[in-house]
Amino acid sequence: MITIQHSSLSESTMVRRMTLVSLVGNSVLATFKFLAGFLGHSQAMISDAVHSLSDVFSTFVAIIGVKMANKKADKTHPYGYDRLECASSLLLCAILFMVGCMIGYSGLTNILGITSSPTIVPSTLALVAAIVSIIVKEAMFHYTKHYAQLINSSVFMADAWHHRSDALSSVGALIGIGGSMLGFPLLEPLASLCICVCILKAAIDIGRDALAKMLDTSCQEDFEQQIAKFILAQQGVLGLDVLHTRMFGNKVYVDAEIAVDGKLTLTCAHAIAHQVHDGVESKFTSVKHIMIHVNPAKCCL
Repeated sequence: MITIQHSSLSESTMVRRMTLVSLVGNSVLATFKFLAGFLGHSQAMISDAVHSLSDVFSTFVAIIGVKMANKKADKTHPYGYDRLECASSLLLCAILFMVGCMIGYSGLTNILGITSSPTIVPSTLALVAAIVSIIVKEAMFHYTKHYAQLINSSVFMADAWHHRSDALSSVGALIGIGGSMLGFPLLEPLASLCICVCILKAAIDIGRDALAKMLDTSCQEDFEQQIAKFILAQQGVLGLDVLHTRMFGNKVYVDAEIAVDGKLTLTCAHAIAHQVHDGVESKFTSVKHIMIHVNPAKCCL
């Protein structure tokens, strides 16, 4: 979905803030949860720590993706490098998918009794770690999502949902640890499977969004209606014959055919097209370029 938002902060400042929060938060959480899982005898919490560690790698992927996508257009790439952000999202998808499969395999082996390790009841430390993780990761989700929407970054939005999936996986860990402490040890490996499902769902959603943006998918109907309404409101525009939009990474390209008075001179018709062109690119910041074609209005033929 394309949204139009504004902020007094520069894009580079917002990227730095998201990066700092994500790297510091995930590094501290991963360390804390791993120690809590190891000392608290909780396989579910160790799995959750691995999930948080994957968030650190995903943030690095997001940083690289945004920097590469922001490279200016050149002779060999006249349309720019925006789609590299989608490529970064696909890489993040692959990382998440592998992490999810690893955690799922660990949970299944424990459920099926393939491992011979004795069942040890988790301690309160692991339970506290799960609660702390839920609170921190949910806060990080809202923080990153807010800034990702402001700069319309698909890869940082993917990073935000990765935070949310981590929060949900911590809920599963909390249930598993609590259930095991109450005498239901099977809930611990089941919690790992829940974490696996959360991670795989996040990976699939991220991959689907990235592929849609790489395949020139059109924007949502409400966004196209906003553009159409704006174009029709411009002075000299008598109609809108064609309007096509396509996603190009996290940017939008627009092709439009406007109808003007057929009796106008070429200079006047061009001035109207230029006005529409500049107006759309100024008002809709996600639009990287709009191509305007002028038709004579049917009423003027």
